[in-house]
Amino acid sequence: MIHLLKETVTPAQVQEMLQEYETMIKVVVDIRKHLLSGGGEMHADCESVLLENGSEQDDLWGANWYPDEQRIDFESLINIRPRLGNRSIVIQDENLRTQVEKVTREILGGVK
Repeated sequence: MIHLLKETVTPAQVQEMLQEYETMIKVVVDIRKHLLSGGGEMHADCESVLLENGSEQDDLWGANWYPDEQRIDFESLINIRPRLGNRSIVIQDENLRTQVEKVTREILGGVK
């Protein structure tokens, strides 16, 4: 199940987002609006939810959240954006990684 979140997630929402992958949640962060979409099978699914709710493509970056470890990795196919200088599935810009991590931890951090 995909959730669109602006505030701290509940434990029940975390469990719903873990339905596809038992230990990991696919997330896409809108770094401008400080929104997060999480859950589902692919980052593109989360991305679609944000786009449908008014987010701009250039503000969206994908990552994976591991709630048991409270760890994030910055890999997603949606991150391949040569025109924005990101030619890899990994977010290469340290500033962007910091922004994605900040929003992710504010919304998902501390909840398992």
